[in-house]
Amino acid sequence: MIFKDRADAGRKLAARLTRYADRGDVLVLALPRGGVPVAYEVAKELKAPLDVFLVRKLGVPGHEELAMGAIASGGVRVINEELVNYLGIPDEVIEAIAAVEQRELERRALAYRDNRPPPDVKDRVVILIDDGLATGSTMRAAAASLRLQRPRRIVVAVPVSSSETCDEFRSEVDEIVCAATPQNFQGVSLWYDDFSQTSDEEVRQLLMLAVQQDHHVASRAP
Repeated sequence: MIFKDRADAGRKLAARLTRYADRGDVLVLALPRGGVPVAYEVAKELKAPLDVFLVRKLGVPGHEELAMGAIASGGVRVINEELVNYLGIPDEVIEAIAAVEQRELERRALAYRDNRPPPDVKDRVVILIDDGLATGSTMRAAAASLRLQRPRRIVVAVPVSSSETCDEFRSEVDEIVCAATPQNFQGVSLWYDDFSQTSDEEVRQLLMLAVQQDHHVASRAP
């Protein structure tokens, strides 16, 4: 399955999530930036509210792609204590990296939602969406951070993933939905005709459109 672009991927992913349509307890959260165009289509099909879940990976110094933890919306911090202890990373290094990522988190909160508070996820069914899973480290951090806010159910949903990563998530979240798990995966971008970078402005526009649609749906409710 090759997707035309992220919107096409979102529509195909939504077809796997129809059991969550038209439910008042469902919330769709996207990992910015690439997850937002995917999640927008899912939220539209399910008639569910959309927001972003801001998460920043805390990379190991010199090996930034390796996550030693993450910070997320709502002041949540998750640290992989086992990895930190094994590598002997001092607290002050963690604090310095977290401070840098916190500034980027705050910049994105301002850019994407004008400092509107993050949604209350407690006791809700949260569908957490990105444009794909490779190692899954960012999504893993997001799910761990989200769980601390006590949603009733966490559903991770992506258009494409390596089969190994998809399988790993089965024990980490309540449900994992991977629309495609190609055998020769190699990377998320290979499964899109158009995988151009999503801009901050596109994220803003899609979130504003989603709010308008949500209000429209609410106004038509009996």
